Amino acid sequence: MKVIAFYLPQYHEIPENSAWWGNGFTEWTNMRHATSLFAGHDQPRIPLHNNYYDLTNASVLRWQTDLAQKYGVYGFCLYHYWFQGKLLLEKPLELYKELQEIKFPFCICWANENWTRSWNVHSENDILIRQTYGDESEWRTHFEYLYPYLSDERYIQKDGKPLLVIYRPERIPRLRERLVFWNRSARERGLSGIAFASQQRDYNIAVDEAGELFSCQIEYQPAFIRNRLENYFSKKNGVSCVEYDGAWNEVLRQFPLNEKSVPGAFVDWDNTPRKEKNGVVFTGATPEKFQNYMKQQIRRTRDVYHTDMLFLFAWNEWSEGGYLEPDEHWQYGYLENLRDALNDI
Repeated sequence: MKVIAFYLPQYHEIPENSAWWGNGFTEWTNMRHATSLFAGHDQPRIPLHNNYYDLTNASVLRWQTDLAQKYGVYGFCLYHYWFQGKLLLEKPLELYKELQEIKFPFCICWANENWTRSWNVHSENDILIRQTYGDESEWRTHFEYLYPYLSDERYIQKDGKPLLVIYRPERIPRLRERLVFWNRSARERGLSGIAFASQQRDYNIAVDEAGELFSCQIEYQPAFIRNRLENYFSKKNGVSCVEYDGAWNEVLRQFPLNEKSVPGAFVDWDNTPRKEKNGVVFTGATPEKFQNYMKQQIRRTRDVYHTDMLFLFAWNEWSEGGYLEPDEHWQYGYLENLRDALNDI
């Protein structure tokens, strides 16, 4: 079973974030400012041994990949930020490419969205950088940037093709033309094409003209079941809360939308470090519960979805509560229980 964990690169300083959020901002800034908002709220969450790492440090990437491999994670899906030729947070991915001694598999997800000051991708207010799209010249430039990764021997493949995940593809104008162009460019460079995968729930490959070009439709959890959580909702000191067990029950009730569906899973959710009282907290999570639910989802991945890929939120989404990395509270608990879930199948 290939458990592929989404990987956030926002753990190093960039000039844009310093200008937008304050000098020296990284994802750790949110975590250091997090507070407990109600009785029993598991915040602040502190990395084990205060390991507030910097992803421009090669030793951190070696540590992460060694740790992930030890506990059964198959590979990372690293977010890639491209705004019509402008890159953001690209250094960890580029460092990964340079460190050829790291043999851990990886793939790329184009995080195709605006950056807004509200941390709310549904808001068009106060856009920090707008996701824009160019013509064939820009498509070519983007492909040429991606090609060294797509052709890397460590890059995750599906059906002999490099797997490229695209977040919210429905927002991309001339999507079909772009994907055809990229496929043709890949074949011209010696690849067998590209296996495109959609991420999020709003893109329907069955009705869109570009849908046939996608090899996978990823159920990005827990966002995929967000509209099914009303029965598990409560307020605690004004903070929106959802039962962890209820959210997982909804995940386990999902069935493939089509033969290209790929299931998802999640570690936990709590985005109050970003949104404070406007965030949402899943309550009741433990490593042992995570193991139980992962066992079920791994079996369903094989027996219901008939695939060997399971996408997990997440390796290091600390500001949204989705991380396998060790913290001061649970230490290696989530990693250990992931390993046990995989070993039990």
